[in-house]
Amino acid sequence: VDNGMRLRIQGEGEAGSHGGAPGDLYVVISVEEHPFFRREEENIYCEVPISVTRAVLGGEINIPTLDGEEKLTIPEGTQPGTVFRLRGKGIVHVNSHGRGDELVTVSVRIPKKISKEERRLFEELAAITKDELPAEDKNFFDKVKEIFQ
Repeated sequence: VDNGMRLRIQGEGEAGSHGGAPGDLYVVISVEEHPFFRREEENIYCEVPISVTRAVLGGEINIPTLDGEEKLTIPEGTQPGTVFRLRGKGIVHVNSHGRGDELVTVSVRIPKKISKEERRLFEELAAITKDELPAEDKNFFDKVKEIFQ
């Protein structure tokens, strides 16, 4: 069921006037918000943080679903805001078969504090890459600037 749906239960309402048959009982559904999942019809949405290294190198992470945890493969080079679809992991369709999907948006978490070793490695990476964006990440204006340099 979903928020605002009404269920009618025949014959379970108030007794009719002058000994008449009882009326119907209507129940209006109110669904409480979930702290992690957001629902839109039969699909559910969530946001999962991943580390910079997981976004760059890829790997598997555990994702909470309505049925428990499930492994999700993060491909290398995953960008912040990428949405992954877990088919059939959403809400059961009302009055029919099947389920909606779970859509997982990844957000890349940048650490606020890093160790000396992490700093050294990031500085080494910056020196190797000359702290430039990879070519495929440069926008149109960056590419035009390169032509005139």
